[in-house]
Amino acid sequence: MQRIRMALRGKAVVLMGKNTMIRKAIRGHMQNNPSLEALLPIVKGNVGFVFIEKSADLAAIQKLIEDNKVAAPAKAGAIAPCDVIVPAGNTGLEPTQTSFLQALNIPSKISRGQIEIIQDIPLIKEGNKVGASEANLLAKLSIKPFQYGLALKSVYDNGALYDPKFLKMKDEDILAKFQSGVTNVASVSLAIGYPTLASLPHSIIRGYKNLLAIAVATSYSFKQAEKVKAYLANPSAFAVAAPAPKAEAPKGGKAAPPPKEEKKPVEEEKEEDEEIGGLFGFDE
Repeated sequence: MQRIRMALRGKAVVLMGKNTMIRKAIRGHMQNNPSLEALLPIVKGNVGFVFIEKSADLAAIQKLIEDNKVAAPAKAGAIAPCDVIVPAGNTGLEPTQTSFLQALNIPSKISRGQIEIIQDIPLIKEGNKVGASEANLLAKLSIKPFQYGLALKSVYDNGALYDPKFLKMKDEDILAKFQSGVTNVASVSLAIGYPTLASLPHSIIRGYKNLLAIAVATSYSFKQAEKVKAYLANPSAFAVAAPAPKAEAPKGGKAAPPPKEEKKPVEEEKEEDEEIGGLFGFDE
């Protein structure tokens, strides 16, 4: 608790108290702020309040609280908050304590005068009670499997009470949820024929496709359909010439120079003394 208070100093304040007094204080302020009534059902058990500054980031406060946890040993009779696995390796125990591991069905061997566990062993499952033998084994192995600290249960912000898992949402997650909702609204609107802002772009595109299909199938035309009809009439006119391949350089040398064009000798055209008039059938 002291570490958490030090980490939150200047950003938030942690207050703990008796639940009866907390409920009385909340009811006393409900006349000025009726939305505080939502806090009454969660004031039960070992709970407290973390009051933060208006300018503080809720997600940053949550991270500070979750990071400040203390490792604790397993106690007999306690409920395991997580799975406990004993890792394989040298335990540092003397060979005389081999029978203790055998009682827990943990395979082991003697290596260099010490007990070595052969493989990872699931010792305690989450939600089960810790037995005396398991607690003694973990103590001998100096394993502290559990962590204790504050756990956020609810967030109260501007009259709204919600789960703290929403603080870990990013802008991309919010946009994805919003886009999914817009898609659902557009789908319902198109299915029942009721126009909305979400379905209007799809309706316009559908209408344009219908007009385009009619223009292609008939002689009717409009400005937006002229290019499509021209492409269907002569697709080769819209083909883009592929770039000429570059000459590959031989291995270990420079690229070969482009071949020179050979100039063909120009033959002088002989003037044929033809009578033009006779060509066309009349003479001067």
